Amino acid sequence: MDNPAIFDFLNATLSDGKAVVLVTVISVTGSSMRNPGAHMAVSEDGQYVGSLSGGCIERSVVSEALDSLKDQRPRVVRFGEGSPYLDIRLPCGGGLDVHFMPFNDTKLAQHCKNAIVARKPFSISLPITEKDTHLSGEAKKLGLTILDDSISVSHEPNPKVLLIGHGAAMTSMARLSRQMQFDVEALTSDQSLMISLSNERFNVHLLKTPDQVTDIDSDPWTAIVFLFHDHDWEGALMAHALSQPHFYFGAMGGRIAHDARQKELQSRGVDAEVIRSIRAPIGLFHSSRDPDSLALSTLAEITKAFHQR
Repeated sequence: MDNPAIFDFLNATLSDGKAVVLVTVISVTGSSMRNPGAHMAVSEDGQYVGSLSGGCIERSVVSEALDSLKDQRPRVVRFGEGSPYLDIRLPCGGGLDVHFMPFNDTKLAQHCKNAIVARKPFSISLPITEKDTHLSGEAKKLGLTILDDSISVSHEPNPKVLLIGHGAAMTSMARLSRQMQFDVEALTSDQSLMISLSNERFNVHLLKTPDQVTDIDSDPWTAIVFLFHDHDWEGALMAHALSQPHFYFGAMGGRIAHDARQKELQSRGVDAEVIRSIRAPIGLFHSSRDPDSLALSTLAEITKAFHQR
């Protein structure tokens, strides 16, 4: 989730003429806070963005990064279980193999940043030596590709939450989604809510009619959430949104409201299996009444769905 900040930092550091190191977890043994593919970026002056633990190894990671800058060669260092650093232990008892790569390819840095902004997948190839090719098990399982002389780290876009509706739940959902570093977009029929969300620098569009479907923009990494109290707004918008790519689709309202919703969608020709995919009521704990609890419950369900894809 922190890739946007990390690659912004890489680009800014290189633009300032400073040397920088891309740090990547490439293998995990036992428990760990971060999975293979997690990054840090460390500049020549010791500043860094990202984290690989809860603060247990970051200072040592920065030190290793600065050493890798001196000889301008990539290296792999073990932290935690099995590490030569006897004085550094991870409280979780696990171990990390961490790759350090002096990063001076401005075109690649810009390419990665552009992909993040455009919500496109991208990958980076990290050079390794023959002695590092054993780093396979967890790395392969979690999306890294092991080759003879490199490891390819692939990244998908961050989850996006597309909120469609009105009411206080829209604001609570938008704010909590931002705190979780999700991309957020909102469509609302309430002009005062649109102004309020715009003032908080959210990407928000005003719905003037219930059939204004052209502003619905999603991709396979999007969670679509309908938050209308007035369900008369849902028909055309929901029928269109269901036809767009997404990994999660939920709608606020109880059983009675959802029964009426299903009949409306059926009358619009939406396939029965597609209708059954709608999560309603939304959230992991359905008794949520206040906006903040509803937001927490729904985003927990969205996060679970994202990691189970």
